[in-house]
Amino acid sequence: MQKSTIQFSLINCFLAIVLVSCGSVTKNYTPKKLDKTAVEVPYFSEPKTDYVYKTNITVYGHEMSGIFIVKKINDTTHRVVFTTEFGNKLFDFEISETTFKVNSIVSELDKKILINTLKEDFRLLLKKEYLIQEQFESELDNIYKSADGNRDNYLFVSKKEQKLEKLVRSSKTKEKITISFTLENDIFAKKVVILHQNIKLRIELNYFKSE
Repeated sequence: MQKSTIQFSLINCFLAIVLVSCGSVTKNYTPKKLDKTAVEVPYFSEPKTDYVYKTNITVYGHEMSGIFIVKKINDTTHRVVFTTEFGNKLFDFEISETTFKVNSIVSELDKKILINTLKEDFRLLLKKEYLIQEQFESELDNIYKSADGNRDNYLFVSKKEQKLEKLVRSSKTKEKITISFTLENDIFAKKVVILHQNIKLRIELNYFKSE
């Protein structure tokens, strides 16, 4: 496998963290009485399904593409594999809300800051349910706040469709990660975009339909 295929030089970009000052996620929204205590995320929940996406990763203006595969292997755990478009495996993780296992990873990607970033992203993406403490609303969305240690997660559920369309992870003062979902149906996302605000990292997943 040629290193040029996956541009391993991108990993150095993770070492340059650029902080972005942001206000509170809900500063422009109206508080509302809670209408639910939990929000479920159904998009990667079917054990019989292999979720396969063409993937483009952009870091500080550099790009890397490949295939992203997710499989729910039991009630709590997903297996996540990323390969080149030619099928060479780059990493293979098993992840749940409380555990994280690296089955394999190529040496060029085996960097602590990169692994921790991906672990946080995938844990947010694959979490089955968020417990809710507060609720807000905008014209189009109900916004549910779920506390997570020293971070807060905000789930934007459309009033019209009653579907989760965006998830924002934030510290007390700064937005960190936004995950946007474009839906195929009630339980499947045909497109997912993971965007970081504190580093210039964007991961785009587009559902791969085999011919």
